[in-house]
Amino acid sequence: MKDKLYEQSETGCCPRFDPEPWDEKEVTLQDKLFLKDHVRSFLHIPLNMEKVMVRNMTRIQEADALAPEPLMLSDEKSLWGSDIYIAVSKEVPGAEMTRVSGTFLTKVFEGPYSNTGKWVKEMKAHVKSKGKELKKLYFFYTTCPACAKVYGKNYTVLLATV
Repeated sequence: MKDKLYEQSETGCCPRFDPEPWDEKEVTLQDKLFLKDHVRSFLHIPLNMEKVMVRNMTRIQEADALAPEPLMLSDEKSLWGSDIYIAVSKEVPGAEMTRVSGTFLTKVFEGPYSNTGKWVKEMKAHVKSKGKELKKLYFFYTTCPACAKVYGKNYTVLLATV
């Protein structure tokens, strides 16, 4: 059972991303519900992302818990793995659930993932220019690689907890 948002996307997978609502904004999340999982990585390159995403999207769809707007945050906490947080509309049986609250400064970047180091530096400068202190950084990968190729844009939103 797929959500209408995904069925109506041009790819049948990831909906087309509109960067405007996310670029250089301040976003507040209050007890936002997420399914949490872990992706193994080698030097920040995900090794089992597809398997983890298929498993979790199946769980979410079976629980009829797709969020009205897609949001998946990645905490690139080490060279060897990251925690992912997939927004959901309700608890998903058999999954680790967590809630996220906080104020975030956001900035949209476009291009290959090899630019990530440059994006992080730009985000740190953006946060500093706003007179804020960066406490934690999350990545919102807006589409899967296949959909990014179809759409011709590979957007990534950085969210800085301030």
